Amino acid sequence: MQAFGPILFGGMLGLSVAGSAAAQDGDTIKIGVLHSLSGTMAISETTLKDTVLMMVDQQNAKGGLLGKQIEAVVVDPASDWPLFAEKARELISVQGVDAIFGCWTSVSRKSVLPVIEELNGLLFYPVQYEGEESSKNVIYTGAAPNQQAIPAVDYMRDELGVEKWALLGTDYVYPRTTNTILDAYLKDNGVAAGDIFVNYTPFGHSDWSKIVADVVALGNDGKKVGVVSTINGDANVGFYKELAAAGVSADDIPVMAFSVGEEELSGLDTANLVGHLAAWNYFQTAESDENTAFVEAWQAFTGNEARVSNDPMEATMIGFNAWVQAVEKAGSTETDAVLEAIVGVEVPNLTGSTATVLPNHHLTKPVLIGEIREDGQFDIVSETEPVPGDAWTDFLPESAVLDADWPGKQCGMFNTQTNSCVQVQSNY
Repeated sequence: MQAFGPILFGGMLGLSVAGSAAAQDGDTIKIGVLHSLSGTMAISETTLKDTVLMMVDQQNAKGGLLGKQIEAVVVDPASDWPLFAEKARELISVQGVDAIFGCWTSVSRKSVLPVIEELNGLLFYPVQYEGEESSKNVIYTGAAPNQQAIPAVDYMRDELGVEKWALLGTDYVYPRTTNTILDAYLKDNGVAAGDIFVNYTPFGHSDWSKIVADVVALGNDGKKVGVVSTINGDANVGFYKELAAAGVSADDIPVMAFSVGEEELSGLDTANLVGHLAAWNYFQTAESDENTAFVEAWQAFTGNEARVSNDPMEATMIGFNAWVQAVEKAGSTETDAVLEAIVGVEVPNLTGSTATVLPNHHLTKPVLIGEIREDGQFDIVSETEPVPGDAWTDFLPESAVLDADWPGKQCGMFNTQTNSCVQVQSNY
């Protein structure tokens, strides 16, 4: 997911600290904020940096944590994937942070992972991702494929009658791994290989005429066609425009997007998108007291009553509140103590139910399907009860046998057939 919305507080180069101005070393609890504030991903990640700062302000107003105020140490990895690793090392080794909230793309997370594990740090990762990963040192607060991609396909098949599938994605790890899982899932459910069309395009792709023509041609035999989109960033604009130019409506060929949310739609002409769909675990239109309070607080914090909220913001909020609970429960900010305390922690989400931190370091999350409206918001047309996140998919044979429940084990890839830890991560 990459946003097109405005950057409210601008790019911050280097390092800064937000919190109690009078605080001295040792008087505060430090957390790291590892989000790009410059470069191509700044427009998305700055929003999450600001979300963390809002949560810090709110917690400090309640009296802080363990009798101390919280400092947010903000660094800018500048949309440079190797720099994410350097900045993570700086946060832990130099700044002495007790937890890091950050990363957006899977490649940035995978860059940080060896550093976090080497230094026994703690990362809260707030964006939907491809799964097929488990680390003791990461709490995955975004959706795994079984909390977004699989239920979205079920909805398209059962409610929209889709029989043929176009899996369109940007060419990087998240779309490729997600589509590998979806391809296996569809075939397991009786879809013929010839009824699945898979295509990848580079970031920023703009010429969609042939791809849209190929998608339209899938329906020449009269079968209902649906698009599952892991297209990322501004390439979505050209894709939806080309669909409209070809005379294709959401009724003709519905598009289910995993990377289009409120932030992406903010300020855009949505005429070509109305009626198409997105799958997330949260939409701003969710009706709950928690959501009303969150949106009001966000708009007050940013000073902008038109400012939208989105799914990764909710995941950031849940992660921060789960960390606070675990620290209070453990009476310590030390990583191992927090990890032991955090399993089973329950945090209210913004849709009116509860997020529980599972032994596999994923969350329970409801799956929501939203239909795009003219105002850039979503009509929620389907919502499930909270679904437990699955680190390893059941639809790839090599992953189906893996267990990622950390308590009592020394790995997150425990082979339930051999009763041993797998040493090599799955690689797609």
